[in-house]
Amino acid sequence: MSVLIILFITAVLALFSGVYNQGKFARYIGILGLLVALYVSFLPECSFFNQYKSMFDFDDNSALFTKISIVVTLLVFFLGGFAFNNRRSHQSELYALMLFSLSGAVILFSFPNLVTLFLGIEVLSIPLYVMAGSNKTDLRSSEAAIKYFLMGAFATGFLLFGTALVYGSAGTFDIATISAYSIENSKNTMFVLGIMLMLSAMAFKVSLAPFHMWSPDVYQGSPSIITAYMASVVKIAGFFAFFKLMNLAFAGSIKEWINIIGVLVIITLLLSNAMGLAQSNAKRMLAYSSVSHAGYLALIFFGANSLSLYNLAFYLFAYSLSTIGVFLTLIWVEKIKRETSFEAFKGLAKTEPIAAVATAVSLLSMAGIPLTAGFVAKFSIFAQAMNGAAFLVLIAVIGSALSIAYYLRLIISMFFHKESSFKTSEKMSITYNIVAIFIIVAILALGIYPDLFKMQFGL
Repeated sequence: MSVLIILFITAVLALFSGVYNQGKFARYIGILGLLVALYVSFLPECSFFNQYKSMFDFDDNSALFTKISIVVTLLVFFLGGFAFNNRRSHQSELYALMLFSLSGAVILFSFPNLVTLFLGIEVLSIPLYVMAGSNKTDLRSSEAAIKYFLMGAFATGFLLFGTALVYGSAGTFDIATISAYSIENSKNTMFVLGIMLMLSAMAFKVSLAPFHMWSPDVYQGSPSIITAYMASVVKIAGFFAFFKLMNLAFAGSIKEWINIIGVLVIITLLLSNAMGLAQSNAKRMLAYSSVSHAGYLALIFFGANSLSLYNLAFYLFAYSLSTIGVFLTLIWVEKIKRETSFEAFKGLAKTEPIAAVATAVSLLSMAGIPLTAGFVAKFSIFAQAMNGAAFLVLIAVIGSALSIAYYLRLIISMFFHKESSFKTSEKMSITYNIVAIFIIVAILALGIYPDLFKMQFGL
């Protein structure tokens, strides 16, 4: 809870910094607060907060996912200086909203009951509805906000209805008690219906097909820096909550829901990768890429073992690094060209070689090419899923092969065009280049020596 309090206070300070100098210092306040929160996350939880364990249980797993979320948010904040430079009048609000959303993620990492789960999802989501529509001059941004809000409200309704049915069956909101009930009453009709409704709600939050329909439009319409946050931190929080809910609370009823997730995985991997191939806009392509990775991540439910949460954390961290690596280039190109088509990236490697290399390495990691973090992440989850779901792994391998095709289109645009389409004298900032170098080193280091992840995050 110490981390949650620090993040909340930082968000409030960043918000009120907008009173002076139009939020000039909001980013620095946010970065400082995130660094303090990261440091505290490595420390043992204060014994004072033990009395709140029934509502907020910050254990080792919570700490692990909190650490990787804070690191990813820090990278997003480093990109914010350039990304928000045309929205200085309200950038303090955007940084504050991001920190409030991160607070919701920390709540999701620590929920011991269904009430805290609901609170975490809402605290995570509500700031995102505002941030998605923050570019007031762009109609697509307003459309993205409305779509995200309406679909989010619909999913929340499913979650609450499912929670009511589970509570009506088990007589409790506590995860551990519900788990014991599910073992003894796995086929209770009302209980199973509650599970299905909650599964549907969580599938929406992590963009599993066919609950992904909001994702392409929202990703394309939202400001790129917000999209980067959605595709990384929000996915980390959503998948952890999804895995914890299904594998802990509903473990006794696994036969009732595991096949449904299997069907969702097949639909997700085939549909998203096919649609990704059809895109001509890099931002929309990344939206379908995000959906496809939700399919790969969902394989974590099959053959679950003691290392499953670690494998999930590694995959989410590797994917988030790759996402930031692509978006740092996309943000810059969008500012210069006012568009994000594949054509807009032509000859980027000649103008910004470091950023282009970071993006190329990130895309290869997303595709699961050896010697990258993405390869190790996919291999770990695929190897686990082979224990009982070999067919799904085959589908995932085919999906990965298809994804290489649309990732390569962006790499070819950047590196293999003789004439650069960038006629501007403006160069990327030192901050962007430092982030790009960090991402290149991190992805390759984790791909060559995966145990580095364990060493750095104190497992």
